Amino acid sequence: MSPVPSVEIAVMPYHCDANGHVNQAAYLTIFERARWEMLRRGPGMDLFARAGAWAAVRKVTAEFHAVAHPGDVLRIDSSLTHHGKTSFSLHQVARRDRDRTLVAEAEFVFVCVGTDGKPTEVPPEVRAFFGTRPSVQAAAIQHRVVQDADTAVDIQGDGPAVLFVHGFPLDRTMWRRLVATLTGWRRVAPDLRGMGLTQLGDRTPTISGYADDLAQLLDQLEIENTVVCGFSMGGYVAFEMVRRHPNRVRGLILANTRASADDDAAKRGRDATIKLVESEGTGALADRMIPKLVAPQTAVMMPQVVEHLRTMITNSSVPGLVAALRAMRDRSDATDLLPQISVPTLVLAARDDQLISPEQSRAMAQAVPGAHLVVIPESGHVIALEQPVAMSRVIGEFLNALG
Repeated sequence: MSPVPSVEIAVMPYHCDANGHVNQAAYLTIFERARWEMLRRGPGMDLFARAGAWAAVRKVTAEFHAVAHPGDVLRIDSSLTHHGKTSFSLHQVARRDRDRTLVAEAEFVFVCVGTDGKPTEVPPEVRAFFGTRPSVQAAAIQHRVVQDADTAVDIQGDGPAVLFVHGFPLDRTMWRRLVATLTGWRRVAPDLRGMGLTQLGDRTPTISGYADDLAQLLDQLEIENTVVCGFSMGGYVAFEMVRRHPNRVRGLILANTRASADDDAAKRGRDATIKLVESEGTGALADRMIPKLVAPQTAVMMPQVVEHLRTMITNSSVPGLVAALRAMRDRSDATDLLPQISVPTLVLAARDDQLISPEQSRAMAQAVPGAHLVVIPESGHVIALEQPVAMSRVIGEFLNALG
């Protein structure tokens, strides 16, 4: 890991727009101030001047995850993700200090420029300060062609693999806050076909088809077997991984999901939702689903979670969402599979889940030999966003027990 210290920066009113949120451009200023502060605490703010060089920003890629307000204290962590002869890259992450909420992150590519205006070697003191190896902790988005679809996948860390499968109508970014602390494991979080940044392709998605996509992704990543963590719809996919690709699964984490197929009433509900999305768009879907996805207290106390959910839903494509709804409607029942599951299994439930009750999760856990059930308090359906610290701790203990 890079030895760069964390830096705390308070949000000021001049960082914010008319709505009282930190303006996206202000994050660049905040990240720059953090870089100056870490230099001050380390080799000195005159490091580049001493070396007769300057680090010019050549490229910035930023993502914004939650809102920050005046008075919030942001903890900025910086890690080296690449260094070459004349350039280096930093990944900077801003978290709200009081609750560790991921607020924003950015990747900066710097080119060292000499006094003659031409690229020059990165000063040795810079390399010494950041360490000789790039950090492996920063998430890296990759794009892989899986079957016929360009697939986006976040990959973070080294070690045995854990595959995180998101739910409907979300994407891979729902996992980012949770997986950040699961060091010692290779965390793989893809967007399913037609969702997030992954193309729909020519194949009609099914739950078993999603599982086949993931198996091919594992092949491409040279992962022989993995712990599969499936949330909600991702749990349906996890069951199909066990059914169709049992040798690839060394452990199961079933979060806020069920094994039973849709009954007639549920199928009618899926069809009604399809009509809603096709006629009124993703915004109408967000309005309908978000109150069911989070606990009542989350909607009041954690507006950044609601905002993240709305962003994921409204950024989704209508064809991808409709395809996922049809896949869930027509999925196979996995109840008969539960007694046959032979790998270590963790079942996660939430006390205030409006979609999957703790009692349903308890019954499912009792049907899986040796399964362990944990009910997370103060959370609705989307534990990974509402209680990421608690969920990460429980998952970490489960993974450590696997060895």
